[in-house]
Amino acid sequence: MTSDTIEKGDIVWLEYDAWTVNPSGTLTLFDTTHDEVAKKEGKFDEKKVYIEQPAVVGRGRLFEGLESALIGAKVTETKEVLIPPEKAAGARDPRLVELKTEREFLRQEINPDVGMEVSIGGKHGIVTAVSAGRVRVDFNNPLAGKTLKYVVRVTRKAKTPEERVRAVIDMDYGLGEQFKIDLKDGAAEIQVPDVSRTDEKWFVTKFRVVADLREITDLKIIRFLEEYEKKEPKAEPAAAPKPEASEAKPAPPGSGEPKPRRRATATKAKPAAQKKNSAPAEKAPEEL
Repeated sequence: MTSDTIEKGDIVWLEYDAWTVNPSGTLTLFDTTHDEVAKKEGKFDEKKVYIEQPAVVGRGRLFEGLESALIGAKVTETKEVLIPPEKAAGARDPRLVELKTEREFLRQEINPDVGMEVSIGGKHGIVTAVSAGRVRVDFNNPLAGKTLKYVVRVTRKAKTPEERVRAVIDMDYGLGEQFKIDLKDGAAEIQVPDVSRTDEKWFVTKFRVVADLREITDLKIIRFLEEYEKKEPKAEPAAAPKPEASEAKPAPPGSGEPKPRRRATATKAKPAAQKKNSAPAEKAPEEL
């Protein structure tokens, strides 16, 4: 039976509200899994899905202070954690604040503005100042040097090998529930859903998924299956031949067969064609 206590190496699902502690003691929300909290704090993002998030504990994937608080906690237990900078994103490094020419941004068709997130030379940073053709970019982690506060709850943890594989896919890429997984003798066959086969994000993330499955699970072989079915056009059914018109014979008297009824119609009946006057028949001689 799997324990409800969180241990190092467990894969769990977390609900949390995460805040930075300002020098004045006030709190600023920077992440949450609850849409109502995001709306209340004016941080709601329509493109984000606010649901519990999978995470692996004790592998350096979470802040050190958060991992320490989770190990030994119980599933469904809510914990409030205050994390100093050295056990969160670390101290700010002034060497990671760099001056760039505005021309470097214009070459990439980027008009730099304060607060904009940019990628220069493979590094991600935030523009902090723009003046006289110079752009100052801070490549520090946005949370560097800040004390963090987490209100976190482990909602559940992966208990079976399949749940662990699916959680890794969800953690690295998403859509974990849409992948079909077959595990046998240390091998995994993972069928890629239709929506991911042409997704550029999946092409890049697939290698991270493989690396994490090798590290976190006991799998020796990992196979991804992609199916491409050619659909044949449907043949249209041949039109049935129209029955030849025939005069209905009246049923013999007493046969008990009902007489055919006319169907109602919304159009007026056409007037019957008048018979042309025919020449009078010649009388027999004895009638003269």
